[in-house]
Amino acid sequence: MTRRTITALVLALSFALAGAALAQATTPVVQVRYDAALGHFLTDDAGMTLYVFSSDEPGVSNCADTCAVNWPPVIVADASLITNPLAIPAGFDTTTRADGSVQLTYGGWPLYGWVNDAAPGDTTGQGVGGVWWVANLNPVVQVATHPTLGEILVGPTGMALYTFRNDADGTSNCSGGCAAAWPPLVGGFDPAGLMPSLGAGVDGEVTLFARDDGGAQVVLDGMPLYYWRNDFVPTDATGDGVGGNWDVARP
Repeated sequence: MTRRTITALVLALSFALAGAALAQATTPVVQVRYDAALGHFLTDDAGMTLYVFSSDEPGVSNCADTCAVNWPPVIVADASLITNPLAIPAGFDTTTRADGSVQLTYGGWPLYGWVNDAAPGDTTGQGVGGVWWVANLNPVVQVATHPTLGEILVGPTGMALYTFRNDADGTSNCSGGCAAAWPPLVGGFDPAGLMPSLGAGVDGEVTLFARDDGGAQVVLDGMPLYYWRNDFVPTDATGDGVGGNWDVARP
């Protein structure tokens, strides 16, 4: 994937956070990163992957002591300081840990780092012990109003979604260089059950199918859904009509 593609798909979510644990910056940032197999997932201000723990319960952390050394919780000062400018689905909140510190949650799941990730983009914690998973965004398909195209479908980051006329029912014929240009909308992983969902005003059947590159692509009424690498902000929909084979997805 090109640097330009990554720039288009990595969207920063600013939080007025404080505290120790993962974040060392004065104004930490939680970001969204895209991976062809893992989909959109959360990272800290340094681009290090954030994780959820399947032994937790919604709003309750069961990772303490040595566990919390290996999987540092994302500690914040106060829930009222958290902002979510992109209105990411499932939502951010906090939970109070046993030691009294306040931990950031996403969709109710407490968020952690992983000491063995060495560089931004590393996801070596994925699947560790069968209980640790990257913190995926809820792969919701929702309606947005485009300034010239009217109502279109967008993914969890608000970016336009597309369909490919060369696809067959429930099957993608876009791989390799095509998938680099048209990144698939990929579904979530255990344990949070972040399976594809439909926002208000979107009708149809939403499913997943396994791609050869390891991802689980979201399909709406038999049509696999994609992004376009040359869209950079949610108001873009520059892929509509490209090559006579690509159409912006509509409700």
